[in-house]
Formats: sequence, structure tokens, C-alpha cells
Amino acid sequence: MTLEQFKSDVISQRQKLLAVAWKMLANEADAEDAIQEVFLRLWSIREQLGTMSNPGGFAMQTTKNICIDKLRVQKTTVNVEDVFPGFDEKTPYHETEKLDSVSLVRKIINTLPELQRKIILMRDVEGYELQEIADITGSQINAATMNLSRARKKVREEYIRINTYYKMEQ
Repeated sequence: MTLEQFKSDVISQRQKLLAVAWKMLANEADAEDAIQEVFLRLWSIREQLGTMSNPGGFAMQTTKNICIDKLRVQKTTVNVEDVFPGFDEKTPYHETEKLDSVSLVRKIINTLPELQRKIILMRDVEGYELQEIADITGSQINAATMNLSRARKKVREEYIRINTYYKMEQ
């Protein structure tokens, strides 16, 4: 596919693609980023795109997939305020308690077995997809899912155990 064909078949669809991305992401800047990513991906496969009967339809599906990926990353990103309700107050006590809780969770994660530690950090901190984690670790997706589940369970149990112990002391 030549540059001219790419412009006429794909770039000409920009407004339509942008409208879909904006509707899905509910944010103009994120929608613009998604469309740029769509164009980059499609340009990198322009030879295959030239053989397709409906490159505009493929561009639309690519846009939807990229938006879904962006939404998944947003969904897996967890704010400390969401995990610890009431920590949005800005008193020194609450700020210290929030930092202590985050520090405790990090320490617990660091005690996990190597593979579980890597997987929980890749998924919950860096926002990788499970398939990407499986590829990076050289394991099956089911094994990555199981290790993630075990890691989260261990972190949750240990956090509750430590907090229960401290509350009983007070």
C-alpha cells in the first residue's frame, strides 16, 4: 500500500475513528492518543492492509481494540484512596497512615516468591495484560493467572494478619 492509498483508505476515516474512540474513552486526549496508535499500527502493516477488501473496517476494529486495551489498563490501575477509604483527607495522621499502608503492601509483595512477585507487579502496578505476562515469563496464561491469584491472596491475608495484630495490641 502506498502513502497515497493509506491516506485515502485510512487517514480519510480519521473523524469517524475519532468519534468512536471519544465515545468509548470519554476523553478527547485519550481518544487522540488512541487514533495516533491506530495509524501507527496500520502503517506498520500497510502491505497486508493493501490486500484487504475493507481497510476502513479493519481500521475501525483496530480503533475499538486499542480503546478496549486502554480501558483495561485504566481499570487495573488502583489508587490507594480506592483501597483505603477515608485516606483522601489531608491530615498528617492520614497521610502517615496511608504511607505506612503502602509501605507495608510493598514489603509484603517483596516477600513473595520471585515469579509471583514479578507477576503481581507487572499486572497490578505496570498494567500488563495476562497474555503479555505469560509471554514475558515464558509460562502459559493459566499459570500466570494462578500465580497472580495466589500472590494477591497472600498479600491480602498477610496485610489483614498484620493489621489485626496491630489493632489487638492497641
